[in-house]
Amino acid sequence: MADKKGKGKGPGGGVIAQNKKARFEYHIDETFEAGLVLAGWEVKSLRAGKAQLTDTYILVKDGEAWLLGSHITPLNTASTHEIADPSRTRKLLLHRKEIAKIFSRSQEKGHTCVPLKLYWKGNKVKCELALVTGKKLHDKRATEKDRDWQRQKGRIMREHTKA
Repeated sequence: MADKKGKGKGPGGGVIAQNKKARFEYHIDETFEAGLVLAGWEVKSLRAGKAQLTDTYILVKDGEAWLLGSHITPLNTASTHEIADPSRTRKLLLHRKEIAKIFSRSQEKGHTCVPLKLYWKGNKVKCELALVTGKKLHDKRATEKDRDWQRQKGRIMREHTKA
């Protein structure tokens, strides 16, 4: 009963899709966990890892949060009686206070809300959202420079331990 079929074990276990571009483009201020309203064929595709979050964003309309621009590729074996729309708008399940907070913060200049990753939590699909502010060009350069230095440091340490 405690066995989760390998989900959650090891680094990134259970992660379906990540929005790596968001971490490079934005400063992350605050994160939220939201559930997703999905169709059956979408869950099967997510189990196969056929999801993508690039250029995806969150829209708050009429007191509800929506995931726009995400792409879930339908499987060939998905149901034939249902028309599969890979980039349909999907509803996010959040508490009212969280939706109000996201809405008020995203109305401020330079702020927005983007999804960071889709992942499994038990047998449910969850979406990690973040309230973010855009990075300036010099911030992106600093991030890239830091990433290069970390990579270089790793190489130096590997060379040093071999000798």
